[in-house]
Amino acid sequence: MEPETQMPGPVCLIENTKGQLVVNPEALKILSAITQPLVVVAIVGLCRTGKSYLMNQLAGKNKGFSVGSTVQTHTKGIWMWCVPHPKKSDHTLVLLDTEGLGDVEKGDKNNDTQIFALAILLSSTFVYNTINKIDQRAIDLLYYVTELSDLLRTLSSSDLDEVEDAADFVSFYPDLVWTLRDFYLSLQADGQLITADDYLENSLRPKQDTDQNLQNFNLPRLCIQKFFPIKKCFVFDLPTHQKKLTQLETLNNDELYPDFVRQVTDFCYYIFHYSKTKTLSGGIEVNGPYLESLVLTYVNVISSGDLPCMENSVLALAQTKNLTAVKKAIAHYDQQMGQKVQLPVETLLELLDLHSASEIEAFEVFTKNSFKDVDQRFQKELKTLLKAKQDDLCKQNLEISSDYCSALLQNIFGPLEEDVKRGIYSKPGGHRLFIQKTEELKAKYYQEPRKGIQAEETLQKYLQSKESVSNTILQTDLALTAREKEMEEARIKAEAAKAEAQRLKEIQRQNEQMMQQRERLHQEQVRQMEINRANFLAQQQRDLERRLQN
Repeated sequence: MEPETQMPGPVCLIENTKGQLVVNPEALKILSAITQPLVVVAIVGLCRTGKSYLMNQLAGKNKGFSVGSTVQTHTKGIWMWCVPHPKKSDHTLVLLDTEGLGDVEKGDKNNDTQIFALAILLSSTFVYNTINKIDQRAIDLLYYVTELSDLLRTLSSSDLDEVEDAADFVSFYPDLVWTLRDFYLSLQADGQLITADDYLENSLRPKQDTDQNLQNFNLPRLCIQKFFPIKKCFVFDLPTHQKKLTQLETLNNDELYPDFVRQVTDFCYYIFHYSKTKTLSGGIEVNGPYLESLVLTYVNVISSGDLPCMENSVLALAQTKNLTAVKKAIAHYDQQMGQKVQLPVETLLELLDLHSASEIEAFEVFTKNSFKDVDQRFQKELKTLLKAKQDDLCKQNLEISSDYCSALLQNIFGPLEEDVKRGIYSKPGGHRLFIQKTEELKAKYYQEPRKGIQAEETLQKYLQSKESVSNTILQTDLALTAREKEMEEARIKAEAAKAEAQRLKEIQRQNEQMMQQRERLHQEQVRQMEINRANFLAQQQRDLERRLQN
């Protein structure tokens, strides 16, 4: 297949004039004519570190992108060279060479990071060109700009009609190729030989600890691993003798150090065989017009001033990360308390112990996810939020315990209240029976589990609210008891009077019987005396008659 475009050399895609990024219409015209899918390789690094040389090699040329040999930088803005892909005939290879970072003549770090972020967003393979070794400064810079590029992509998403999901996120960001120039270290670790890829992975490996300083160490590495799941590392020796470096464009391979030639060949082989096609959300392969749209969209957002400068982006990043860390910590706390706590709990100490355990875990989550919380502002905010959570839980615990205990008391004492209404205890001795029943129901209430810390207070409030009922029953009991006592006394008196009357009546009856008996005895005596007199008279008569007879 014939290539769609033949560019004899690179053209400026995005001009950098006095710190302002402006898109070159001629470059856009070239892009608009390319219908093939694009493999976009961009390189970023410090000025005068050999970026342009590597890009020329990818183009199959010694000359093309300007290779600086003096203290003054050559490449300004972002330059583009579209060439036929040497291994994929149906693709176009787009090479983007960028203005060197840290140019003392420019003095605008914000402009550097904008170009850096554009290179990341426009490429499918991003080459990060650094000197000598992988150090913390290079890692931090890549981290900050990666976060900045994500913010730029977010600000541009509405113009690009992007819909975010995990797969799109991974596919959108480029593969990372870290190139180490003038590398002088030995690739060894723990006495064993390692590869350049091992060196990169070791350099980006987080440390296992929750210390805040280590979290600041880990966060950039975790971020880079997230944004660049596919990573490759190449090391390059010095190309040639120091005095010949100014002539690098004119030197043949046999005039360069063999190790350097081999290293460049390996680098180009990897780019040609493993660099992926630039894609958008939904797996859409980017062609020239799509890349043209991306360039215009991103540069317009930068020109609008919506993208923060480097210093502010670090502050914004810290704020975003720390706000997210606070949210994650609170979410973890809520999850743990939701799993551990079933309100109401029996004691306040139990609730505070559960809160303390979850609070410690929440701070560990915050520490793990926070970033540059130098003045501990967000940690203090988290502490305030957790204190509010604790207070709210304590309040909820009181309310739930009180409501539950009130309902329980109503359930237990409800029948007793109904009995009171029916007058069951409105009788002499009723108060004693009422108190006895109340004690039985209190014992039943105490036996119920999980009443919470308001159990005793709610019971006492309930009993106090029923004191008037108890007093009424007592007064009724006393009144009825006094009346019953009076009636009993009257009954006793009546019975005593009746008994006395019966006793008197009996005495009278006995007296009458005695009188009658005396009367009968008197009559008997009179009758006997009359009999005796009659017998005496009769005897006298007989004696007289005998005398007379004699």
